[in-house]
Amino acid sequence: MNETASNGQSSPISVARDRRLAENRFEPGTFSPDPRPSSAAKMLAAQTKLELTLLLRNGEQLLLTMFIPITLLIGLCLLPIGDLGDSRVDTVLPGVMMVAVMSTAFTGQAIAVGFDRRYGALKRLGATPLPRWGIIAGKSAAVIIVVALQSLLLGAIGLALGWRPSVVELLLGAVVIAIGTVTFAALGLLLGGTLRAEIVLALANVLWFIMVGIGSVVFASGELPTAVHTLVRIVPSGALAHALEAALDTSMDWFSILVLLIWAAVAGVCAARWFKFT
Repeated sequence: MNETASNGQSSPISVARDRRLAENRFEPGTFSPDPRPSSAAKMLAAQTKLELTLLLRNGEQLLLTMFIPITLLIGLCLLPIGDLGDSRVDTVLPGVMMVAVMSTAFTGQAIAVGFDRRYGALKRLGATPLPRWGIIAGKSAAVIIVVALQSLLLGAIGLALGWRPSVVELLLGAVVIAIGTVTFAALGLLLGGTLRAEIVLALANVLWFIMVGIGSVVFASGELPTAVHTLVRIVPSGALAHALEAALDTSMDWFSILVLLIWAAVAGVCAARWFKFT
């Protein structure tokens, strides 16, 4: 039987059949696997878990993020090295926290991104339903979690060594650490997303040593000329160390905060412009 009317429109029989078929739907989740895409929150959570697992399984990353800062904190507080004031832990902790943030957010991030590009991991992730923002957000969230764990661990060790911060100091320190993490993460993405993996590996480690040396000037800030002291604070590591020192003294070093924000903005814009997934 021809179910199409002479004027080219569907007959009432065809319309009724199509209506019945449209209403004959199975409930979502009836069949497995369910081919529907995951929500943005689930995709971000899965990618963050993956990136966090890779960070914590990497021996070199653990050396940078945990062993070196802990060794520096304990060694500088217990060994009679230099004149670090009456409370050595109060003087040492800002510089050590700067090393921890920089190691995780900059050096570790840059090297991981560089080798992900080299081995095609980012390109393969780009071929999945995971959007580009999900890849970047997952890496950034993993870095934030590791930095939070570092802060808690170093803070606990500092308490054992005699550090007694107030609530205000802790809150100000958390704000400064968050800004520093964003700044160094942007710098790490810029470096790891633009250069070859071998160059990233060498340059990230060299820059780490240079910035650690510059940031450690916070220990001798009273012995340096004003011009040199200001120049040191223009470098991200120096700005972060001085901002942390001020935060742990219940104040805010607005010049250092501004320097960190400028570095974060410039690095973020450049990374968005030149970042390559292959």
